[in-house]
Amino acid sequence: METKHVISGSVKPGFEAVRAAFVENFERRNELGAACCIYHKGEKVVDLWGGIRDKSTGQPWEEDTMAAVFSTTKGLAGLAMALAHSRGLFDYEERVSKYWPEFAQQGKEKTTVRQLLSHQAGLYALDVPVDKGLVLDPDKLASVLARQKPAWEPGARQAYHAITLGFYESELLRRVDPKHRTIGRFFQDEIATPLSLDLYLRLPDEIPSSRLAVLKSSSILSLIASALIESPSFALSVMNPRSPIVRALDGSMLIIEGGERVYARNLEIPSGGAVGSASGIAKAYGVFANGGREVGLRKETLDLLMAPPVPPAHGFHDECLKVDMRSSLGFMRPGPKNPFGHTGSFGAPGSGGSFGFADPQAKIGYAYVPNQMGTHLQDPRDQALRTAMYRSIGEENPYICKIH
Repeated sequence: METKHVISGSVKPGFEAVRAAFVENFERRNELGAACCIYHKGEKVVDLWGGIRDKSTGQPWEEDTMAAVFSTTKGLAGLAMALAHSRGLFDYEERVSKYWPEFAQQGKEKTTVRQLLSHQAGLYALDVPVDKGLVLDPDKLASVLARQKPAWEPGARQAYHAITLGFYESELLRRVDPKHRTIGRFFQDEIATPLSLDLYLRLPDEIPSSRLAVLKSSSILSLIASALIESPSFALSVMNPRSPIVRALDGSMLIIEGGERVYARNLEIPSGGAVGSASGIAKAYGVFANGGREVGLRKETLDLLMAPPVPPAHGFHDECLKVDMRSSLGFMRPGPKNPFGHTGSFGAPGSGGSFGFADPQAKIGYAYVPNQMGTHLQDPRDQALRTAMYRSIGEENPYICKIH
């Protein structure tokens, strides 16, 4: 297929359909710049990038280009927590207050780590503004987190902890890690550096802006139109400034600095502030999908990540997202409303279209990172790539979506 966009990289024989879908995204689905990477059985079988890194200058997307991936960050933080679990630092079924005594206030005394990491703690928003001053002071943030009163009894309902989840994970990790590292530092030391990943939960100053993709937002009208068609209740919720989802998203744009620096540096927002490459995300998930030997993941932990998610008392209906959404131990899990991979898969999508996940049953680590912000709850560009991926390994996966 002819394309005016420059597409670079490589695919292994048998995965040509993924390249065709990647090209088609530029031709038919309004792609600007993007990358897609896939690991299968420990081997990198797809590594593609192309298009424009910065629309204002026309500079191309390069092999080492990185972009902000918003909530795709959650899965990376989940990998860090899983590795900490494998090291015996905490138990998913234990009460959070065992490790963090100050947490035991305002009705949170019995909240388990599983409930907290699975968006079931009722702590989807904070009663104070989430600003840079708060984020940059871990001790002050920990105090605010401990004082927060849950919206309901933990374990009763599910509500997407869009920004707060990572803060709670990081403070829990600080309490149990012998070195008292934040989750961003732990991720860098224990996963990103050993695996040589272009991937940061806290972007450092030394990364030049020339490596960073500038995000291009879609129009407000197209966002609202898509939301009204796909989920009218969610669209109405987003337009209410006091709705759970609007409150939950407080602080979600702190990573976007704009100007020459593109993204904020040394600012750790572990539920939405990761900056990285598709190759880095796919490699991390690929390692976990194949057992995690390189980072010392225990089989017992991987089995827990793959196990069926445990619903809260009132089921998987999410009070923020207004849809049934399966979550478990820091990850999004496959389901009828968010189909991906086999049933044991775990990962996280991000606002605008990015997505990364592990499929241990198929031995796949997958990532897609664009800079043209999409408007769909299930991004058709990502769906096209995943459908081609599973067909390339000879599987018609039960959770594959119909492509729009």
